[in-house]
Amino acid sequence: MNERAEVEPKRQDAFAWLKNGLSYARSLVFTNPLIYLYTGVMGTFSLVGSIVDSGGRWQHGCARVWSWLILKTSRIAVQVEGLENVRADRPTIYCVNHPSAMDIPILFVHLRVPFRFLSKRVLFHVPFLGWHLRRSGHIPVERSRPHEAMRSFELAVRKIREGRSVVLFPEGARSRDGRLGGFKRGTFLLAVEAQVPLVPITLNGTRDVLLPGSYHVRPGKPEMIIHPPIETDGLTPGDVAAFSERVRQQIASRFRSPGDAEGGG
Repeated sequence: MNERAEVEPKRQDAFAWLKNGLSYARSLVFTNPLIYLYTGVMGTFSLVGSIVDSGGRWQHGCARVWSWLILKTSRIAVQVEGLENVRADRPTIYCVNHPSAMDIPILFVHLRVPFRFLSKRVLFHVPFLGWHLRRSGHIPVERSRPHEAMRSFELAVRKIREGRSVVLFPEGARSRDGRLGGFKRGTFLLAVEAQVPLVPITLNGTRDVLLPGSYHVRPGKPEMIIHPPIETDGLTPGDVAAFSERVRQQIASRFRSPGDAEGGG
């Protein structure tokens, strides 16, 4: 009886190891090559279309198709809550936690309004990706040089006031440990200066389908929770710290850390 009890966990471990190995092989042989193909093809369509459409609608459409193909190929089905909090009739800043590179395709498919990213300036020099970012009207951000950083900030404020919605990751980079990181002040100063509403978004489970630094794309059912908008009317730069904490608490209220089924920050 004891021997049988000892053998069963070993069988389960062996089965889990085999299943994970086959999943990794599928990702390397099938999923990843198709993602690279989609990137090249849709990036080319985006660039060609930008010749006749300088407003970015064509490019955003190409990005949505690219993202939809990635999610379908990867067998990722996103559970979305709070779509009623998304409005296309006014510029908005969408503030999103960032557990995985898969967050970007998820946002393109399920955040159903035109938007732009504030992206690191270095990404604008990457072939295809950088060309698409520039031609699509995404906004480059320079953090290393103060003078250039200020110019980037002023450009972002102007574009938002002109009617452009943007998506920002307030942690500044993907979370390596899966936990909710600190929020950078610039995201909230930008919302205050532009005087536009900010919509917090919580992403859960995207790390389970693609870990940072990994090539193993797994099927799964991540969550995207879109919280009610927070207005910025009347806020000043002196309110940024309290505003930032309010947004962080909203995102944390539905956030699940790795191994934490109950959520929390």
